[in-house]
Amino acid sequence: ASFLLSFRISLCRTLIFGLLLLPPFAQLSTITQPNIVLLMADDLGIGDVGCYGNDTIRTPNIDRLAKEGVKLTQHIAAAPLCTPSRAAFLTGRYPLRSGMDAVNNYRVIFWNGGSGGLPPNETTFAKILQQQGYSTGLIGKWHQGVNCESRNDHCHHPLNHGFDYFYGMPFTLISDCQPTETPEMDRAFRRKLWLSTQMIGLITLTAALGRLTGLISVHWKTVICLAGFSLLYFISWFSSYGFVRYWNCIMMRNHEVTEQPMVTDRTTSLILRESIAFIERNKHKPFLLFLSFLHSHTPLLTTKRFLGTSSHGLYGDNVEEMDWMVGQVLDAIDKEGLQNTTLVYFASDHGGWLERQEGERQLGGWNGIHRGGKAMGGWEGGIRVPGIFRWPGMLPAGTVINEPTSLMDIYPTVVHLAGGVLPQDRVIDGRDLMPLLQGAVEHSEHEFLFHYCGIHLHAVRWHQKDSGAIWKAHYVTPVFRPFGAGACYDRGFCPCFGDGVTHHDPPLLFDLSQDPSEAKPLSADTEPVFDAVIRKIERAIEEHRRTLTPVPEQLSVYNVVWKPWLQPCCGTFPFCWCDKEDDN
Repeated sequence: ASFLLSFRISLCRTLIFGLLLLPPFAQLSTITQPNIVLLMADDLGIGDVGCYGNDTIRTPNIDRLAKEGVKLTQHIAAAPLCTPSRAAFLTGRYPLRSGMDAVNNYRVIFWNGGSGGLPPNETTFAKILQQQGYSTGLIGKWHQGVNCESRNDHCHHPLNHGFDYFYGMPFTLISDCQPTETPEMDRAFRRKLWLSTQMIGLITLTAALGRLTGLISVHWKTVICLAGFSLLYFISWFSSYGFVRYWNCIMMRNHEVTEQPMVTDRTTSLILRESIAFIERNKHKPFLLFLSFLHSHTPLLTTKRFLGTSSHGLYGDNVEEMDWMVGQVLDAIDKEGLQNTTLVYFASDHGGWLERQEGERQLGGWNGIHRGGKAMGGWEGGIRVPGIFRWPGMLPAGTVINEPTSLMDIYPTVVHLAGGVLPQDRVIDGRDLMPLLQGAVEHSEHEFLFHYCGIHLHAVRWHQKDSGAIWKAHYVTPVFRPFGAGACYDRGFCPCFGDGVTHHDPPLLFDLSQDPSEAKPLSADTEPVFDAVIRKIERAIEEHRRTLTPVPEQLSVYNVVWKPWLQPCCGTFPFCWCDKEDDN
């Protein structure tokens, strides 16, 4: 008996000693199903944040997250624009896999009354967490569509994609939402819409006259169909003048329209109030809060408290207000005693908008040392974004990781933390980040990342882990104008194809580990392994393309165009107006 007793004591000592030798952040199982708070800025440049090198815009709360957690220096968006980037974030898949990247120049959802959006058969991380017993909420911007076939089918709506609660804009903030600002949708889109209206109208008229005169053999059904399309395009063009604010600038609570048009003076306070209220009422069970800021997208809605307080005009004021909102959310988490059981993540959906200017006012963000910006699928400035994780006791504080990571990685990371299982019937491009964040592995699982502009592959990144090199090959780059400028100031956006881009054969090659600004392209003459690197990348492209399958185009011209029967309306269409927040 004494022998057995001494053996048990010895065994216990060995087990305890072994546990003490384990890394402090190795045992994820000690906290099951943490709360998850995802904070996403809109159009924020990586150079706009203090912990990423900005010393003139004050972001103490975002900087605090980095100090208390893990900062990623190569966090990459899957697309350089809102709609496709957020689709990739929600699904963990490149946006062209779900049809959420464009074959044309309509690269985002343009109307609440369009029929395109995140397909119902896509499985978001919110849907999996909902199945795992989480309370799931989305506060703020959606921009993934609303309806498919009727005004109330809500097929693309957040509540159809795993969120129990939604409060915010189903669309995106645009200058038209602010009556004092210059309209944003009266530019190239309106010109193209009018040109399309004229062309379809001319074809319809030609077909009708040909039918009447007998010169063209065409069925009346075809003529009627063409006339319907012509009328639809005309209504869309006409509605873009003065009606945009009523059609697009609306607020919803779940399926109900609460403000049409939105009252911008109180939007910030309402979004913050809803976010804190969601935390408070779900504090006793695991929750997912996706706070999708309207900051720092134009028209830069900023409350009086922050106007004129920064060194960078209205844009700086807006960023500093968003940072204050981040602080308020963190305070709410601390107040409820949830700090050690909550994973907080902060990022931007893509890079800052360089071309967004009015006179001498710069209304878009800054991308630091990185070349390019919003809408540019290849250059780092369009896709490299802030990425910060905080989880006290589970992630090492003050850590900086220089490995390539993606916004798509959030999907498998939070699914794993919730105890869920990734879908087995589709390709998931994201990778679970927890081993990297906790220091259990040295390198990211991503060997290659593919950088698309619409459906057009512009660049590819290869992380050569044995050498530490991060090669990036550009096959297509936008043409900057005026000559020597760093953006497409003549267009307002850089295009993905056509006469606004340059094709490179051989591709431009950079080693981002040595040249993060992409300033010095390498060649076969200056880089001994140039040909071997290009061959390796091109083999990876071939393998990647074999994983792609055709899917319906959600951003096709038909899906993008405004349809009266799909327009969310508070009242009897077309008399859509209400302010239920004021009534409350």
